[in-house]
Amino acid sequence: MMKNHLPTLLGALVISTVLAAPANAQGANAQGIESKLQVCGSCHGENGVPIDPKTIPIIWGQTEYFIVKQMHDFKTGDRESPIMSTFAKQFTPADLRPLARYFSAKQWPAKTATVAATPPPANVNIAVCQICHQQGFVGGLPAPRLAGQSYEFLIGAMNSFANGTRTNNADMVKLMEGLSVQDREAIAHYIAGL
Repeated sequence: MMKNHLPTLLGALVISTVLAAPANAQGANAQGIESKLQVCGSCHGENGVPIDPKTIPIIWGQTEYFIVKQMHDFKTGDRESPIMSTFAKQFTPADLRPLARYFSAKQWPAKTATVAATPPPANVNIAVCQICHQQGFVGGLPAPRLAGQSYEFLIGAMNSFANGTRTNNADMVKLMEGLSVQDREAIAHYIAGL
């Protein structure tokens, strides 16, 4: 009787081993990614709050797609940053999605700054920005969350698109070139206050 069940038992064992292998590999990969990402906290913050929010963005809770794209762009040179380019080159293309998933799954840090809320600029069509960045600027495919970032970081990013020093998003280059310095400042103040 046992002989008849042996092929079935062996088959079940092989199938369960094969099915378990990817899960175990994913668990090991997640642990490997997490250990590789410890260095990120030295700038982006151990608790999600960057050490210098004026120049370093919040990445905890940022959209997964956006993180993958930015890391890819830093890795390939499509986006310039001596620090981030060096770090991005340490990751393989297969690491980028788990890396992004790790940070996007974290809680966006509670706002601690006391920036006075400003009304949206009357002369600028904020709805155009919300097509990608969503209502409340909370981000969505394909755009990042902007609400909660500092005014200084936001205006720096907007100006870098406007002056052509950041070109890894052609739509943003066109949009920012079309705005005056005053409009960009008003938008950055508004979003920073959300």
